Amino acid sequence: MSEYAIEMLGITKTFPGIIANDNVDLRIKKNEVHAILGENGAGKSTLMSILFGAYAPDSGQIKINGQAVDIKNPNVATALGIGMVHQHFKLVHNYTVTENIVLGREPRNRFGIVSLNQAEKRVRELSERYGFMVDPRAKIDDITVGQQQRVEILKTLYSDSDIIILDEPTAVLTPQEIDELMEIIRKLKAEGKTIVLITHKLKEIKAVADRCSVLRRGKFIGCIDITPNTSEQELATMMVGRSVKFDIDKAPCKPGEKVLEIKNLCVKDSIGTMKVKDLSLDVRRGEIVGIAGVDGNGQSELLYALSGLSPIQSGEVILSGKVINKDTIRERIEEGMGHIPEDRQKHGLVAGLTVAENIVLKDFYSPKYTGKFGVLNYKAIDESAVKLIEEFDIRTAQGPHTPAGSLSGGNQQKVIVAREISLSPDVLLVAQPTRGLDVGAIEYIRKRVVEERDKGRGVLLISFELDEVMNLCDRIATISKGSIVGVFDAGEVTSQEIGLMMTGIKAKEGK
Repeated sequence: MSEYAIEMLGITKTFPGIIANDNVDLRIKKNEVHAILGENGAGKSTLMSILFGAYAPDSGQIKINGQAVDIKNPNVATALGIGMVHQHFKLVHNYTVTENIVLGREPRNRFGIVSLNQAEKRVRELSERYGFMVDPRAKIDDITVGQQQRVEILKTLYSDSDIIILDEPTAVLTPQEIDELMEIIRKLKAEGKTIVLITHKLKEIKAVADRCSVLRRGKFIGCIDITPNTSEQELATMMVGRSVKFDIDKAPCKPGEKVLEIKNLCVKDSIGTMKVKDLSLDVRRGEIVGIAGVDGNGQSELLYALSGLSPIQSGEVILSGKVINKDTIRERIEEGMGHIPEDRQKHGLVAGLTVAENIVLKDFYSPKYTGKFGVLNYKAIDESAVKLIEEFDIRTAQGPHTPAGSLSGGNQQKVIVAREISLSPDVLLVAQPTRGLDVGAIEYIRKRVVEERDKGRGVLLISFELDEVMNLCDRIATISKGSIVGVFDAGEVTSQEIGLMMTGIKAKEGK
């Protein structure tokens, strides 16, 4: 019997203009947690999509438990005991948890009528066994993102999968949900499952992986054992091919006048609940103000109100001395507001448009992109996009003509960051700027945010990564239940004190 659950030998896969996988050899042992590490666009997801039958390789061989197999589609993969949890969940939101899990293989009684009772019972048993705490009858629309991911994992367990592929599983999770997922992975391994973890987060690899294979620009770089002595710096160097700085180099800030003032702001969410309550905060030119808080405490609604996506119930938003409460989104952009949204697919990009079209989405009507009759000048648009693609190292298959929706999540984020920074806004609203990015891209994006500060821009940063807030920001405001609990200069408050304030406890007097 082979010691390997998975062998992918000489796998090559090309798309128009790009080699996604270049003669890759990958061997994964039975009952191990095996991490696949690589930069955005390194070919990780493509390789695992081939294993799951979503893509056919141009060449190469796949063996499962020592036997050569031809995985023509996901149904074949499922029959071989392979399950995959995709980065973007494949769930029907108005169906229940159980209905999603049995979709396409619904149990029927002797009269041919769908009967979910036994399925619900098994889903409940699996949920309790692994500590998922998911209600089989809950609708997907009514549960959290972390619970939705557990439903995806339950789908693989319901199918009796022995091999479970997790594609960037923590990209949309809160820190607490990440810790819970790591514990779930340990339980799955203890049950005898083989786990493939596609990621670029080094801490997660250190936390749960037994071994790690590294891809770089489609090529297999090497495989190493993960031990207590394995350093994050070693993994990062293998991933990006150079030494990476984890610390943020920045000079002390030189704040100027107030560029953004938020006064007694109140904002409701889509169902009428007051999520932002009498919130006041200001941002000065030449500083980064960070908002630290647990997800769901009004951060999203605050950004929606500031950027014009949601109405303001009461209070004022003042941009460069002008009240902008009733200004349109375009007016706010023209008045100097940039916005890197937390949901890049919903509010950041138009997936069906090209990279070039997305880059000029906010100023396509300006004279530099239009002729005298208002017709778009695609030559000028492409030239602008090519410069930003090179500057921000956006990995594309067809250059500026690549559909934005075909990019990896990290490269989609780079397109948004490139567009917003290129507009040179007076104030930049930044939400989760490094979510889904590899360490090399994180280093670069953080550097660019600091550069914007040093150019005299005001930056309002919202991040669930407490380390990012602590290291990147000049002032830190903590938010709880829609209100600011305290505001402190960086270095005057500890992460423990911030953690307390995030729960609503005021640790000490702020500024």
